[in-house]
Amino acid sequence: MPMSKSRYMDALCIIAMVLAVAVVALLPLGERLGVLQRASAAPAYADRLFDDKRVHTVDLQVEDWGAFVEQAAEETYIPCAVAVDGEVFQQVGLRAKGNNSLRLTQDYGLSRYSLKLEFDHYLDGGNYYGLDKFSLDASFQDNSYLKTWLAYDVMRFLGVPAPLCSYAWVTVNGVPWGLFLAVEEPEEAFARRNFGETYGQLYQPDYRSLSEENADVALRYVGEDPEAYDNIFRNAKFSPSKSDQARLIRALWILSTGENLEEAVYVDGALRYFAGQVFLMNWDSYLGPTGHNYFLYEEEGMLMILPWDYNLAFGTYALGMPEPIRDPNRLINYPIYTPAEWEIMRNRPLYHNLMQNEEYFARYRAYFDQLLEGYFESGRCEANVHRMANLIYPYVEKDPTAFCSLEDHRLAVETLLEVCYLRAASCRGQLEGKIPSTLRARMEYPGVGVDASHLDLADLGDFDDLENARERQTEALNQATRE
Repeated sequence: MPMSKSRYMDALCIIAMVLAVAVVALLPLGERLGVLQRASAAPAYADRLFDDKRVHTVDLQVEDWGAFVEQAAEETYIPCAVAVDGEVFQQVGLRAKGNNSLRLTQDYGLSRYSLKLEFDHYLDGGNYYGLDKFSLDASFQDNSYLKTWLAYDVMRFLGVPAPLCSYAWVTVNGVPWGLFLAVEEPEEAFARRNFGETYGQLYQPDYRSLSEENADVALRYVGEDPEAYDNIFRNAKFSPSKSDQARLIRALWILSTGENLEEAVYVDGALRYFAGQVFLMNWDSYLGPTGHNYFLYEEEGMLMILPWDYNLAFGTYALGMPEPIRDPNRLINYPIYTPAEWEIMRNRPLYHNLMQNEEYFARYRAYFDQLLEGYFESGRCEANVHRMANLIYPYVEKDPTAFCSLEDHRLAVETLLEVCYLRAASCRGQLEGKIPSTLRARMEYPGVGVDASHLDLADLGDFDDLENARERQTEALNQATRE
């Protein structure tokens, strides 16, 4: 080789080595800046079951489906085989899920329960392409079938870690059972996907009884004794050590002071979460009377609140409220700065103490503005809802266990879009100071706001639908158990 060409090749090799070193050095920085994803952020199951461009198939192969439905309210796991898009997985744990939805399904004599499928319940290391557990959401009190899907889409738009989801046509031993929403359950696979291989602790705070104080579910600091936080630690997704418990308790103490909050809270993530949560008018949540239906992630003493359970969002929450709000004008124009009564707000430090900080409050307003402009006012919401409604329509049409008629489904989709349009208009007016944005201001100017009087939020799904669905679901159950 001529000397000049050799020197040229040597120079190219040196440049290539320098570039390689630079790329390796920049990988962590790119990940922190959100430019690059961890490898775990795109697991194999994400492009399979959770590809939401099509409706998937899930066949539950259960020996005695009638017995399972009869005992569903006990939430006891049974083993079954599951065929996901034709691929069979053996010894999968199956049980019903839910709180009030499960109780009411039983009370109304219905058989369409939301379900959990746990691949590693009986088989150590069992998984579906890396996924340990997913749920099948029954769209209880959601005639549109879209509320939960849309809520998670809103959260992902805001940059909040949210479960993946897609629609699945569910059969039982080959017999049609209905259209469900498959949802990634927040456990190990979810944690790896969102936080990497060395993820922290994950909790689902929930009460034993609403008659108790449940200060820990509200994320209030009540002392250093871990036993005072039973509703958190009892519902840990992993096994927290004493040091894990101590870190979380210390974070709650910092939160309680209202100072140096960035030492204990992923503030930016919380502000994004609350912008979405308040828009969605979901009071069966941290900002509602129950204070639950969220996940809490803790890593190195820092807390992050994560979204969960939206079948009663968009102003349709009535359970647990002695005098449920049904006035559409009041709901659509509900304040975005004080989204709950004072008694609730002062006991929700993760929202209340953040909003006392002027800088954080300004960022909350900015995220609200981004949500309105980028998701609702841009037409993105309408396009997404129409895309998914068109995708699932043939399956809703033939759903043997549907909670509603096909006509009611169509009406619910139209109503959901109208709710989003009116809520966005009200929130925009509140941000611009044209519509009262606090409960006190609404009391002073009760008639100021977007006119939503033509709305009937019961069209999204209500108790009457449960009565009407009994005969349909009984026939479907008989069909599934006759085969």
